[in-house]
Amino acid sequence: MPRFFNVAGPCVPAEHYLVPALARLPQIPGLIAQKQFFVIHAARQSGKTTLLKALARDLNDKGTHVALYCSLETVQGIATAEQGVPAIVAALRNGLAWHPAFKHQPPPVVDIAAYTIAVNNLLCQLAQAAGKPLVVLFDEADCLSGQTLISFLRQLRDGYVNRDQAPFPVSVALVGMRNIRDYKASVRPESETLGSASPFNIVTDALTLVNFTRPEIAALYGQHTVETGQLFEAAAIDRAAYWSGGQPWLVNALARECVEKLLHNDATRPVTAEHMDQAAEALLRRRDTHLDSLLERLKEPRVQRFVEPVILGTEPAESSLSDDCQYVLDVGLLKAEERTLKPANPIYAEVILRTLAYATQENMGRNIVATPWVVGDRLDMTGLLRAFQGFWRENSEIWQERYDYREAAPHLILQAFLQRVINGGGQLVREYALGRQRLDLLVCWQAQRYALELKLKTQYRKPELAQDQLFGYLDRLGQTEGWLAVFDRDPAVSWESKLTWQTLTRDGKTIHVVGL
Repeated sequence: MPRFFNVAGPCVPAEHYLVPALARLPQIPGLIAQKQFFVIHAARQSGKTTLLKALARDLNDKGTHVALYCSLETVQGIATAEQGVPAIVAALRNGLAWHPAFKHQPPPVVDIAAYTIAVNNLLCQLAQAAGKPLVVLFDEADCLSGQTLISFLRQLRDGYVNRDQAPFPVSVALVGMRNIRDYKASVRPESETLGSASPFNIVTDALTLVNFTRPEIAALYGQHTVETGQLFEAAAIDRAAYWSGGQPWLVNALARECVEKLLHNDATRPVTAEHMDQAAEALLRRRDTHLDSLLERLKEPRVQRFVEPVILGTEPAESSLSDDCQYVLDVGLLKAEERTLKPANPIYAEVILRTLAYATQENMGRNIVATPWVVGDRLDMTGLLRAFQGFWRENSEIWQERYDYREAAPHLILQAFLQRVINGGGQLVREYALGRQRLDLLVCWQAQRYALELKLKTQYRKPELAQDQLFGYLDRLGQTEGWLAVFDRDPAVSWESKLTWQTLTRDGKTIHVVGL
């Protein structure tokens, strides 16, 4: 069977197109040669397991080390050490039956009742039986929590500091979404502690997998071209890099969508930029497991504290150096660029807002339709926003109560209203105006485009500056008319004072300031 673009689980070289895994972290061989313990952390489905399995194969094939891969995913949720440590021992034993260094040896005997030393004891026996320096690669290590995590880390530390006296792995890697500094957040209750920074303060390095570069995306897609003859046009590769930001799962998912779903494996037809845009929209609409699992994080309070300010274009209350901010970066929803937080890629940016607004959009019912505001091939955007003023007056209190993201609720409700109106006939393009205290929207209806900016009243203390921003946005888009929606959330202000409309003209351009 020919190779294909993989979107489910680790990549296998004989079955899948892939970027050479070991080249992504060239520091690892040096750390192993120096007998170091280290951490690898990266976002979900960024290639961690593919890397670990490639590393284990490489070390075992070279014959310099014995490498043992062990996933700790089955230990997730077992917080007590009495149950969790035996589960870790079982996970380690699971790979021994087929491993060439251990499969012909009797299984090691470990007293799991002595759970405070059971992992240490097993690793000592394996190091003794390996016959060569042993490297152990613990995948999904951040699945561990509570006393299981504490006991596991302390046993690794004990084996590390005493390995001059007893056999022990020369190198251990802990691999997961989070850095070791964040493991303490897995310890509950708050009165528990990992000690200093952690019992695993023997870590030498914390490495992370970065996203694919544009040349790496081109090389990945080029493998498909070599094997099938199907060309990815340069513009298509550019669009894939744009939509995905190089996130490995998205890079593969976009290509798979183009090759298998849009072009039906017809290798005579090239993949174009238009195909990539269609693929991105398909992923957004379908919300595959990868996107769903990632967006589950939006429900977590410490994620909300950073995502909501990004939506509003404001600065988060917490420092970007905090553990919570590092957590949000580690899980891959946001990235830090030029000291500013922003969505990790345009697909995540779009799906965050669609996800938060989706329930509202559906619950608005089908009585909101585009017909009253369609004039030929144009939208009556002024009429539409005047209608929203009435809708907002009647429904805002009810709708806002349904949101966890209370500060961003007005933005999300207006977007849900617009999306409901244009569904099937247009597109809502969102741009996070980072650091400029606004969210830019572009409503596309047939060949027409309509520019909107959204602000809270607290961000509108300098109206001239906000108006200048919108006039500048119109210049950039080549448009002559725009709308600025300003939400006043002060309950002491009457609706008559909130629901205003101001029209301004400058240099042949018109903007409407819509009070809400």
